[in-house]
Amino acid sequence: MKVARFKDTAENWMRYALGLAALGAGKGEVPVGAVVVKADKVIGEGYNRREETLDPTAHAEIQAIRQAAERLGSWRLDDCDLYVTLEPCPMCAGALVMAKIRRIFFGAPDPRWGACGTLYEIPRDARWNHSCKIRGGILAEDCAKMLREFFQARRRAVAKGGEMAEWSKAGDSKSSRR
Repeated sequence: MKVARFKDTAENWMRYALGLAALGAGKGEVPVGAVVVKADKVIGEGYNRREETLDPTAHAEIQAIRQAAERLGSWRLDDCDLYVTLEPCPMCAGALVMAKIRRIFFGAPDPRWGACGTLYEIPRDARWNHSCKIRGGILAEDCAKMLREFFQARRRAVAKGGEMAEWSKAGDSKSSRR
């Protein structure tokens, strides 16, 4: 019997989150995907939906924790882990603390908005009544590549006077900032 190593498990969940990010990218959303896992089962998932919903809070992490809370019938997600392709922003990091997420795993660091170690460390702030463990850099290059390609395609589409729909039709691979 092969025992799964922790690294393998984290990478597998990050691949799942990357798949969600690609779904969002295909709809013209910034490609960030998130999945909430409890006891090796997905209980919440999401991708950015700001453009679709016209809601500035519709980040992937928020979508995933809302779904997880609804499925569990509780806002307390203290036995749950979150995997997200981009380091959470201050809003999402605060929401993760409020939801009492146990651990946060992220892919690419976010030098503009990162609140899990890059600019701020909101989930580890000792002044809160809850703190989250954080591990970044999981499949970081794959996550960053998806974002880079998305924004390169967006810039090309804008330069041509087109919309992001052109990017989806162009067949570019789907791939910082929300």
